Amino acid sequence: MQHLDILLAALAAYGFGAIWYMFLASHWVKATGIATDDSGQPLNKGAPVPYIIAFASCLLVAGMMRFVFTQAGIDTWNEALIGGILIGLFLSVPWLATCYSFAGRPVQLILIDGGYAVGGSALAGLVLGVL
Repeated sequence: MQHLDILLAALAAYGFGAIWYMFLASHWVKATGIATDDSGQPLNKGAPVPYIIAFASCLLVAGMMRFVFTQAGIDTWNEALIGGILIGLFLSVPWLATCYSFAGRPVQLILIDGGYAVGGSALAGLVLGVL
């Protein structure tokens, strides 16, 4: 059952990312400075590799969250939701902020990608806590 829980948590985080970046696409493209076509779409929009890596990453995060939650005795939906938020906010975002700051990336990019890390981790945690 834990494998299914992890898969569903990963799908929730991945789905959240799809919605998050759909709404923030123009801001994200501007903040990243990536090359776009005449319509403003990223040149690599149809490339499958980033999507595969994104889903694999969601699986890894959900699997580690399951392990951490089990070790910490987190077994209710509200504890898991809070745990997911804290993992995103205090583990993922600081790493992003450090890397992006040294790379000279805009603060807006930290906020967009950090928001995804927090929201995706929160949803993954919630799913793990419910199942």
